Amino acid sequence: MIWLWVLAGAAALLLAVTYISYRIPFYHPLPHREDPYDLPPGEQYQHQQEEMLALIGEMDAVPCQRVGITSYDGTPLVARYYHVADGAPLQIEFHGWHGSAIRDFCGGNKLARQMGMNTLLVDQRAHGGSGGRTITFGLRERYDCLAWCRYAVQRWPDVPITLAGVSMGAATVLMAAGLDLPEQVVGIIADSPYSSPADIIGKVCRDEHLPAELMMPFIVLGARLFGRFDLRETTAAREMAKAKVPILILHGEDDRFVPCYMSREVLGAAPALVRRVTFPGAGHGLSYITDPEGYRQAVIRFCRDTVRS
Repeated sequence: MIWLWVLAGAAALLLAVTYISYRIPFYHPLPHREDPYDLPPGEQYQHQQEEMLALIGEMDAVPCQRVGITSYDGTPLVARYYHVADGAPLQIEFHGWHGSAIRDFCGGNKLARQMGMNTLLVDQRAHGGSGGRTITFGLRERYDCLAWCRYAVQRWPDVPITLAGVSMGAATVLMAAGLDLPEQVVGIIADSPYSSPADIIGKVCRDEHLPAELMMPFIVLGARLFGRFDLRETTAAREMAKAKVPILILHGEDDRFVPCYMSREVLGAAPALVRRVTFPGAGHGLSYITDPEGYRQAVIRFCRDTVRS
């Protein structure tokens, strides 16, 4: 009898570890309360805090229209629509993990509007005003991206569309490249993308001095049991190999969260379609703030060759 209790205790312990392994990276309880003025920790953000807060405040004051859709699995999604001009190109923007749309795109959205683009700034599932409690690091979010593209085509049928993302949002748009995107999608801009969901989670485990090789089976199992998704379903490189539109990758060379080498790893998937620009000294998602003119020129050149062609 004692062995049954031992086995039951061991099973309960394994289940608890598996649930914790799901809850920490993937679970985000309702209501989602992202504060756009709450900057990530770390000296890189502290060093550029003044510039970031000024950009966030500026964007927070820009008038927008709230819009909503229902994604492929019934999850309600919301976005902010910023109108510049009738018939202008549209950029659909996706923020990062536990990020705020306004914070993560305080620079990129401003640049798009300055370039004469209308913008649709999305709250990713399990963030902001959108529904859902499970974050899947781009795996389900790529289908949300497709849903937003279809919404945009229905609302503005003759407008060229660019997809843009930062961090997890960058992985989202790169993985969406492998889907059957509408022909109106003419380009993808990915700022600080990771090579795969499993790769970035393993890297964060190592940063926290956790044994990644030991933890990953529990994390993968937790995603399956409690999140109902396969963490290793696909990668950015695998989906980019199916891409049909040009892709611009932007990455800070001093990115300490998503290392710069991760975006280099995906280049080989679609070498004829991908242009990669890196920014010396820039931290995670900070390339625009570190080198606004260099960032601006890279995006302008890309859009001139795609959106305006």
